[in-house]
Amino acid sequence: MSVAPMSVATLAAMKSRGERIVSLTCYDASFARLLDSAGVDLMLVGDSLGMVLQGHATTVPVTVAQMVYHTAAVARGRERALLVADLPFLACATPERALENAARLMQEGGAQVVKLEGGAPMLETVRRLSEQGVPVCAHLGLLPQSVNRIGGYRFQGRDHASAEAIRHDALAMQDAGASLLVLECVPAALATEIGRTLSIPVIGIGAGAGCDGQVLVLYDMLGLNPGRPPSFSRDFLRGRGSIAEAVSAYVEAVRAGTFPAADETPH
Repeated sequence: MSVAPMSVATLAAMKSRGERIVSLTCYDASFARLLDSAGVDLMLVGDSLGMVLQGHATTVPVTVAQMVYHTAAVARGRERALLVADLPFLACATPERALENAARLMQEGGAQVVKLEGGAPMLETVRRLSEQGVPVCAHLGLLPQSVNRIGGYRFQGRDHASAEAIRHDALAMQDAGASLLVLECVPAALATEIGRTLSIPVIGIGAGAGCDGQVLVLYDMLGLNPGRPPSFSRDFLRGRGSIAEAVSAYVEAVRAGTFPAADETPH
């Protein structure tokens, strides 16, 4: 495996070669070193830390300062993987606020890419960030920061109108300058179609095996979710002797296309 640092250009080249991209969330330096050594391509410092680390019911309470803190910790532990950090709730309510907070994540936290949730209302923000040299990962489908508006964590894109909206937004995000796209909790056929249509890498979570890559919340992948685990996840620690073995098994499964399996794939 190449030890050269990953970049958005590296991931784009992987997509063009048909090589699957392996991603996991990460929140500290120790796990960053472990994930790097296992060959994870992209580490996402997700605002999911509000739930799995802080014990909140949603990601909404997470602040920019907390995201900067955890991003900096991961940055100190990684060497190879691309480091992506979430802009948390309302951190990109305006393009100006997004620029300010993206600067903090990159300058203070060491992020290489910032991720933001939302479709059409975020296009101007994505455009402004890209114009200023900030690589952007867009996020469509289920938007955890909007859970209070949509009334829960529900699969998206199952009816014609919402599927069309996601297709349209995906293309618009690419046109606005996004370098990556995360699709969360959408039907596998829709995610596969979008992945084939876009030139940028599409990384799925609960979106089937047809995406260019996969991402899971690290704690879900290790079976450490205290509640009911997501239907699209898998406990890779079960039956294995260490966390390192579990992460390596996840990397191998994503590379081989055996994760997610049919019963872990929404339709």
